[in-house]
Amino acid sequence: MAVLLSSCFDPQPKPHQNPKPNSYSPTYLSSLHHEKPSPTFRRDFLFQSLSMCIASLTLKPPIALSANVSSSPSKSIFSGIANTKSWFQFYGDGFSIRVPPQFQDLTEPEDFNAGLSLYGDKAKPKAFAARFASSDGSEVVSVLIKPSNELKITFLEAQDITDLGSLKEAAKIFVPGGATLYAARTIKIKEDEGYRTYYFYEFGRDEQRVALVAAVNSGKVFVAGASAPQSKWDNDGIKLRSAAMSLTVL
Repeated sequence: MAVLLSSCFDPQPKPHQNPKPNSYSPTYLSSLHHEKPSPTFRRDFLFQSLSMCIASLTLKPPIALSANVSSSPSKSIFSGIANTKSWFQFYGDGFSIRVPPQFQDLTEPEDFNAGLSLYGDKAKPKAFAARFASSDGSEVVSVLIKPSNELKITFLEAQDITDLGSLKEAAKIFVPGGATLYAARTIKIKEDEGYRTYYFYEFGRDEQRVALVAAVNSGKVFVAGASAPQSKWDNDGIKLRSAAMSLTVL
């Protein structure tokens, strides 16, 4: 499989400025404003951090990207990518992803009985197409699928991530307000009929670090994210980043 890193988005912050983050989504921020979180709340926050990062993707009007930008060299983001060929490969609805060793499968099972009752009950929509976590729940790898028209108003069915905008423009959708953006890259994967474009973002917010990869196919947006506390990222960042980047749209 050929991989081409075609472009990057590395805006530099102006000196002596500390821009105040704007809120993209009240839903995303509502559960973060606690001055002294209890141990139970903090464990839930660690376990659900990726949920809040990517499940909050809703249709939003265009606004200025308020993420801060790290001054560290962005090339270091790609200096360590693990070989994931020996990892378990999970196949979902239109995608596959590699799962780090020792991660537990938390994916909701399909409800095959839905629609068989006399009342015509419908299957409950799953929050995640795939979800895996470390044994202590502090590191999470998830895949979310959403219709592209929920993220950007369009009369045409999106066929590629570029239909949602450029790498910089799409950051307004995928990177939460107030986050520190460490890297953003366009990745092109060679397929039988050409190249498929993936957007990669790595950012930190509230002591959490997230690596996120997004792609589009047939009007659906596939988002893979790997999240962990910043304190664990130095040791496990390569593993988590590699898991997110292993997302393949089928």
